[in-house]
Order: sequence, then structure tokens, then C-alpha cells
Amino acid sequence: MHVVWDISVILQTFIICTSSAQPITSKLDGSWWAYKDVVQGSFVPVPSFWGLVNSAWNLCAIGKRQSPIDIETSHMIFDPYLTPLRLNTGGRKMGGTMYNTGKHVSLRPDKAHLVNISGGPLGYSYRLEEVRLHFGSEDSQGSEHLLNGQGFPGEVQLIHYNQDLYTNYSEAAKSPYGIAVVSIFIKLSENSNTFLNRMLNRDTITRINYKHDAFLLMGMNIADLYPDTTRYITYEGSITIPPCYETATWILINKPVYVTQMQMHSLRLLSQNEPYKIFLSMSDNTRPTQPLLQRCIRTNINFSKQGRDCPNNRALRPQYRGNMEDK
Repeated sequence: MHVVWDISVILQTFIICTSSAQPITSKLDGSWWAYKDVVQGSFVPVPSFWGLVNSAWNLCAIGKRQSPIDIETSHMIFDPYLTPLRLNTGGRKMGGTMYNTGKHVSLRPDKAHLVNISGGPLGYSYRLEEVRLHFGSEDSQGSEHLLNGQGFPGEVQLIHYNQDLYTNYSEAAKSPYGIAVVSIFIKLSENSNTFLNRMLNRDTITRINYKHDAFLLMGMNIADLYPDTTRYITYEGSITIPPCYETATWILINKPVYVTQMQMHSLRLLSQNEPYKIFLSMSDNTRPTQPLLQRCIRTNINFSKQGRDCPNNRALRPQYRGNMEDK
């Protein structure tokens, strides 16, 4: 408790001193944040401080539609008008560059091979900007979203921007209907998902051991990443990193993808830092869940024929967990 008090005092002093001189936003870099405490001799804000240290990030603290959330199956509402998601690759495989950003394993497709999604809860066409991996230091945690309070070893997030209304991700991220994120829980198995196997096999993952490392991958079929189901959960939320813009439609697929225990171990050996700095595992790169408040969680999983009022506090049969357990 004494340590927490000391950090609070330091933070208050930091804010007062910088704000009295000039706006704090002009002093800070957009990547000046962390998921967990780091031993670097200087203060770097963890999630509980994101909305306090930078006025441009205030939604992280005061937003009403923040992500991630704990998906409680009793709050899900069946919506028969939710159509299947449509994936359009143009019949072509994609290439991309895999990065160690210091916070995530990030795969960014090259602009020559466009991947788009539409349909489902989306009223526009969205272009794939990034595939991002979250994972934990233990098998019981690592996903940003929870399911009835339960975490998974990891979570794949396919981040798209609205190409119908906006010219790029940066513009879309701060604008209405700007972002669509397809989220897939990661579970452990003896066999790996074909797409993730390309990213996580030893020859590839060891190329991005340290922050700023990058490796080019070619001939990948993004459709291989999607589990064989048309069922999903959707809600309106935010980007899960600063500035926490509330412009994201989340689509959580109703089946997981699988990686091997060895591949998960390889992820945990990735460093947040450059090679000449102390090793800090990238694992547990997750933002804590945020309050649902008055939002609806809709699904096309027909678990009940009860009404479609929103919000809905009736106790519905929690069959989603059982679906998630199936391969």
C-alpha cells in the first residue's frame, strides 16, 4: 500500500508540474504507456493511469463504452438479423511484416493485397490494418476479453478500419463507425492453427525476439485464421490502447483458434526491450476489463427464443461457454 501511495504522489506532482508549464499532450509520445510496471528507473503509466497522464487519452478514464469487457452469457441478446460476417480476400494470399512492437506481436499486411470484411453487424466495408496478439504468462490468462469471468491463454485481434468513409486507419480510429475488430480466443492444443503456425513456428518467431525486430511473411491466407463458424458476439466499444477512442465495433468469434504449448512458450520468450536492455517478457499485454454499463451484447447464437429488448437483464441459458469449448 505504501508503494501505491508513493506512485500516486509522484503522478500528481508530474501532472501539476507539466500542466503548469504547457499542455501535457505536447510533452508525451504516443507510445509512452505500458501494460504493467517496468523496472526502468522512470515512471511509465500502466492502464489505471492512462486516462490521467495525457488529456488526449481521457476516454481511457471517463469513457462509457470502453473495451475489453467480461462477456457474461446471461446478458447476451439473440438478434436474428445478425447475418454472417463476409471476408473478401480477392481470391489472393497476402504478405505482411511481423513486428515486435515492444507491446504486441503485430502482423501488418502489405498494401498490395487488400483484405476486407463486411456484413454481420457492420454497415460498411472495413480494411484489415493489423493482426495483433495478446497472450499471458500463464495458461489461465492472456486474453483481453473474458467469458463469464474466465480468461484464455491468448486473443487474436484483427483490426480493420472503415474504408468507405475514411482514407486511413488514423482518421478512422477517431471517427464514428471507424474501426471493426474481429476477436478470436486462443486455446492450447497439440496442433496449431495453420495461419498462426506460420507466425509462431520457431524459424519465424525467433526473428522478432526484441523490440523493433521485423520479419517479412508471404503467401498467407487470412481465411485460415478464421474458425469454421458463422456464430459470433458483438458489442460497441473502444480501442484497447491509448487513446481508447470509442469507435470500435467488436466481433468475437464463437470458436477459438489453437496454438501448441511450445508456441505459447516461444511467445513468452519475446522481450519488450531492445537486446541491450534487461529482458522483460511481453506476456500479460492486456488491458483489464471495463464496465459494460448500458451497452448491449448481441449474438446470432440462437440459445433462446426470448425477447430482444435492450438492455436485457433476464437470466438466459449460458450455453456460449459450452460452444467455446468445442473445437
